[in-house]
Amino acid sequence: MQNADLAGQKVCVVGLGYVGLTLATALADVGFEVHGVERLPEVIEQLQRGVPHFHEPGLDEALRRVIRLNRFGVSRHITPDCPATIFIITVGTPLGPNGKARMDMLEQVSRDIAAVLKPGDLVIARSTVVLGTTRKVIKPILDSAGVDYSLAFCPERTVEGSALRELRWLPQVVGAETLEARMRASGLFNALTPTIIRLGSLEAAEMIKLIDNTYRDVTFAFANEVARLCDAAGVDVVDVITAGKFGYPRTSIPMPGPVGGPCLEKDPYILAESLRGFGVEPTIALAARALNELQPADVIRRLRLRTDGDANWPRRPVITLMGLAFKGRPVNDDLRGTMARPLLAAIRNEYPTAILRGFDALVKPDIIADQFAIEPLPNIDAAISGANIVVIANNHPCFENLGWEDRSRMLSRPAVIYDLWNQARAAELQLPDGVSYIGLGDGRLGVH
Repeated sequence: MQNADLAGQKVCVVGLGYVGLTLATALADVGFEVHGVERLPEVIEQLQRGVPHFHEPGLDEALRRVIRLNRFGVSRHITPDCPATIFIITVGTPLGPNGKARMDMLEQVSRDIAAVLKPGDLVIARSTVVLGTTRKVIKPILDSAGVDYSLAFCPERTVEGSALRELRWLPQVVGAETLEARMRASGLFNALTPTIIRLGSLEAAEMIKLIDNTYRDVTFAFANEVARLCDAAGVDVVDVITAGKFGYPRTSIPMPGPVGGPCLEKDPYILAESLRGFGVEPTIALAARALNELQPADVIRRLRLRTDGDANWPRRPVITLMGLAFKGRPVNDDLRGTMARPLLAAIRNEYPTAILRGFDALVKPDIIADQFAIEPLPNIDAAISGANIVVIANNHPCFENLGWEDRSRMLSRPAVIYDLWNQARAAELQLPDGVSYIGLGDGRLGVH
């Protein structure tokens, strides 16, 4: 339902990727008039038809609704007569070939906004940036417009698969140096979420985003370290983690698994880049990132050592990688930063003659074939049938309770099911001769 207090308030969201489109749709859904700017013509064409260019639960319906209510439109550029009084920057800041965050898109968008900036406008930066970017890069460009405006940094905090829901209840951090900017940005986000955390520093708000994601990366890296140690010692990581933290408030280790995605793969590096100018190196953060990046090659190498010990192992094994999106829960089809790519690289290195196939519950077969250069398979049974190795790379719900005792009969012999998310327990499975189930860190890939 439209909020009468918001009717007629105009917002321009620049960059309609995952962050920008979900925010733009949510703002339009509560009553703002939102105009989105996106440089890719194919994305514009889809959005004009009310079709999102990525999977996000509830987004299809919400987008069609706000278009029908004339609260959302899209174009390739900010027009000179843009009536918006609030501009939100949500363009990407990927790592460049030099390992540093690219600021070129952010700089261009800042110039585009400066060209139409009016007295009293509010500009909100939401992209993940190197510490100090809002002050040192965005602000000087906007200042060139020669008008009074307000500037804030308000980091995006949602998780893919739950973005529309989380935008309505997660606390929103607002960083700005003037009271007017803090209150105006707070008023915008208060239309979505009841909890606003106001900070008097742009840099503190920028830092929060980097620290939050780096903390998660470090936590997952420690879980993967535990899995590696358990494999070496021949004990089960699931027992160690679940029993160790049950009823014990001082331990909260997550389960291990591949760690990637558009944030965790780059934010620790952006944090490191931010701090080098201060003569500080985030040692733990970079070590954790290195461990998570090395995991695919490490586990596939140890898997190959195991299969090398089988005299019946075929010269050209059939290997299926299941779960290509960067994570499975909440469900999504995002391939940015997916660990499926380094896993496939490791498989190609260790099994150079293998026949490679792939399956994902949401990623379309033509995209699998194009981006991974492997045979796409239409369903789980096809993915399992005839395989010598099945590697489960994410924890999509479809991989839970697969009934391996029955489905394992579809595999070739010999066969290994390698589950990087421990979605079954090997000790509880009665599998046919010649079939093994191995979980990440369950002690079955160790050398004893």
